[in-house]
Parts: sequence; structure tokens; C-alpha cells
Amino acid sequence: MPDRIVSARSSQTSDASGCPASDGEGLLPTELRTWMRVLAAAGAVEQQLRKHVKEAMGVSHDEFLILCLLADQPGNTLRMTRIAELLGRPKTRLTYQVACLQHANLVVRESVCGDRRGVALTLTDKARRLLAEHSSTLAETIDQALADSLGPAHCEALRSLLAQASVAPVATPDPHSRTGDPKTVS
Repeated sequence: MPDRIVSARSSQTSDASGCPASDGEGLLPTELRTWMRVLAAAGAVEQQLRKHVKEAMGVSHDEFLILCLLADQPGNTLRMTRIAELLGRPKTRLTYQVACLQHANLVVRESVCGDRRGVALTLTDKARRLLAEHSSTLAETIDQALADSLGPAHCEALRSLLAQASVAPVATPDPHSRTGDPKTVS
């Protein structure tokens, strides 16, 4: 009997059609219901990553996100104001996290040439080694969390869709156009 319960639960988490409101008869419009599923999948990934990065890497999830942003930039460098924008965090909170990363010798703070208030962060060699050492385990953690919440087929479809979206130019309304016609932004 316990095996039946476990298999029923796992099929419900990997198959969105097991949700009572998936037939379109709920109060929420399809777009909002879809967004709630995206949040649930992202939450599952975040929960697993929080656990892994704390245990294996010795950093908080938010500190890990900073390291990832830096690792994905040319020269592994980014201005603190841009990091705050990308993470949607107040600069004051970011300052504390950066201090923790500096103390662990994972980032270096530098003044931006020509801007006396500008500060840029750069990954240290130690941080690059740490990320490289754990990248395959982190990828597996993400895949497993997504597969558990969406199912393997939807997980692969999402990965493909997001890969295409990250390289495709985005059409946004041109604020300088009188007609509001979209312009392509890369």
C-alpha cells in the first residue's frame, strides 16, 4: 500500500493534468495558472539549490546567485548596481552578501575607472574553482528538481524553450516611437 501512495504522489507532481484546476474550469485564467506552475517549479529548484550550495560550497543561496551572475559575464566582472538590478535586491542587502563573499575570498571589489561611486565585483580563482568543482552536481540537482515537479518531458521542453529565449532578440515597445511599435533588443 505505501508503494501505491508514493507512485500516486510522484505521478501527480510530474503530471499537471492531476491538478484539479487543470481542466480550465478554475477561477484563474490559464496564464496565471501557468505562472503559478512556473513558480512552483522554480521554488522546487531553489529549495534544492539552497541545501546543496550551503552544504557543499559554504555559501548562501543569494551569495551563490551573485557568483553565478559573475561567472556568466565576460571577465567574470559586473557592477554592483547591475547585480542588484538583475537579482531585484536592494543595494544595502547586496552589500552584506558581497562582504560575506569577500571574507570567503570568492570575490574582489574594485572601483570602476572614471566613476568614483561605481564598484565592480570580480570572481577570484578560488570562486572559479569552486563553481567548476560543483557545476555538474548543481546541474543534476536542477534537473532532478525540475523533473520531480514538471516531469522529464516537460523539463526537457522547458530547457529547450529557455535556451531559445536566451539567444532570441526580445521585441519591446520603443518608448521613442509615436506608434509604440516594438523594436528588437538583444
